[in-house]
Amino acid sequence: MTDDAAGLVLAAVGVNGPEDGFLDWDAVDWRACEENVRRLRQRIFTASRNGDLKRVRNLQKLMLRSMSNTLVSVRQVTQHNAGRRTAGVDGETALDSPARAELAARIHRPSQPWRALPVRRVWIPKARNTTARGVGTLRPLGIPVIADRAQQARVRQALEPEWEARFEPRSYGFRPGRGCQDAIRMIFNTLRGSKAKRTWVLDADLAAAFDRIGHDRLLAALGGFPAAGMVRAWLTAGVLDRGMITTTEEGTPQGGVISPLLLNIALHGLEEAAGVRYVTTGTHAGETVPGCPVLVRYADDFVVLCHTQDQANKVKALLVEWLKPRGLAVNEDKTTIVPVTGGFDFLGFTIRRYPNGKLLTTPSEAAIRRIKGRLRAEVRSLRSAKTAAVPYTINPIVRGWAAYYRHGVSKRVFTELDAYLWKLTWSWATRRQSGSREEPPLPAPTDPGVTVSRHRALLIQSSRRWSSTSSA
Repeated sequence: MTDDAAGLVLAAVGVNGPEDGFLDWDAVDWRACEENVRRLRQRIFTASRNGDLKRVRNLQKLMLRSMSNTLVSVRQVTQHNAGRRTAGVDGETALDSPARAELAARIHRPSQPWRALPVRRVWIPKARNTTARGVGTLRPLGIPVIADRAQQARVRQALEPEWEARFEPRSYGFRPGRGCQDAIRMIFNTLRGSKAKRTWVLDADLAAAFDRIGHDRLLAALGGFPAAGMVRAWLTAGVLDRGMITTTEEGTPQGGVISPLLLNIALHGLEEAAGVRYVTTGTHAGETVPGCPVLVRYADDFVVLCHTQDQANKVKALLVEWLKPRGLAVNEDKTTIVPVTGGFDFLGFTIRRYPNGKLLTTPSEAAIRRIKGRLRAEVRSLRSAKTAAVPYTINPIVRGWAAYYRHGVSKRVFTELDAYLWKLTWSWATRRQSGSREEPPLPAPTDPGVTVSRHRALLIQSSRRWSSTSSA
C-alpha cells in the first residue's frame, strides 16, 4: 500500500472521510457508507426538483469530497461490475483489498489535477445484427482505465440525482429504478383497448449514438457542474485502437461508467421536440394532452405512438432537425412507420394488435433466433464435458431469458424452446455416450426400457425449467 493509502483511516469513515491512519478495506462499514451516499443523493435530487441550483452545486461539491462516495464507487467498479477484471491501456486492475484501498486513496485526494488516459477500444459482436449462425457486424467498446472508471462512478453519484429530477417521464434506459419492462408496460397501456386513439408507430433508432454525441452541446447542458472539467477530459482523452491513439472530437466511449448518463443528458428534450405535452394541473396531471403523440425511449431506441400516419411523418421530421445540432441522426435503415396492426419490435418484444382487437406483447422472432443460437453454441462447446457441466452452464441462460420474457405472452415460445432444448440435450447425450471418456456412473434409470443416452438427457432436462409464470 502506498503512503497516500496509509494516510486514510477506517475507524470513522464519515461523509468527508477520515484524516489520518490506515484504511482496512475489509473492515469498512459499507452499510454506513451507502447510507451516506443515499442521503446526499436524495438531498441533491430534492434541491434540483425545487429549482435551488446554488444548493445543488454545493451538495454536489460535498458529494465529490465524500469519502463514502469514493469507497462505494471503487467497490462498485472493482467488485460488483461485470468488467472488473478488464484492464484499460495501463493494464491495471484492482482485484484485492490492498489494491482497492490504494485506488481509493489515489482518486480521493489526487496530488495533481486529474489526467484522463485514452480508452482501449475492443470490437464486440452487435447482437441485433447477429444471424442464426452467429455471424454479425461488430461495434466498438471503449474501456477506460480502472482509475478513470472509479472516478467516473464518483462523478456520476453527484451528477445523476440532479438530472433525475429533470429527466422526461417516459425515458427508461440506464436510470435507477427503471427498466425495459417499464417501457413495454407504458407502450401497452397506451395502445391497449378498442378505443385507443394512437394507431400508428414511429419505430426509430439512432445511428451510432454513443459515438456521435456532440461535446459542445453536452458540456453546455452540464452548466456549472463542479466536475465538468473531468467530464471534458474523459470525452477528449482519445482512443487506443490496434496500437494507434486517435483523438476524440465527438462521442463518448460505450464502456465508460458515466457514458449512459451522458447519453440521457444529451437526449433530454426529445419528448418536447416531438410535440409531447403533459397535463400539469387537476386530477389528470401527468397524463399526455389529448391529440399529442407519446414518446417512449430506452437509451438510443425509441418509439413514438401517433394518431395518424401523417402525424408520425411530421414527428420524424421534427426529431431529425432537433438531433442534427447535437451530432446525432436517425438510422433510416432501421426507422419505420407502421400501423399497430402490423406490429413492431422494441426491446426484444413484438407488440401488435390482432384482428380480434387484442394487443399482445410476445418475444420477437429475432430474440428467439438469438436464444436458440446461444443455446446451440453453448451445448456444442460442451461436447466433451461431464453431464453436470451442461445444466450448470445452461440453467443461468434459461432462467435469465425466461425471467425477462415472462411478463409477455410467452407460453407458446417457452414450449417451443423447451422442445428445442430437449433436442439439443438429447443430441449431446447420444454423442457423449458414444465417446470413450470415463465418467462416474449415472443413477440407474427407473424405467428398464430407458436407454443410457435418454436417461442422461432426462437428468439434464429435469435440472432446468422455463418459467411457468408467463401469461397464457
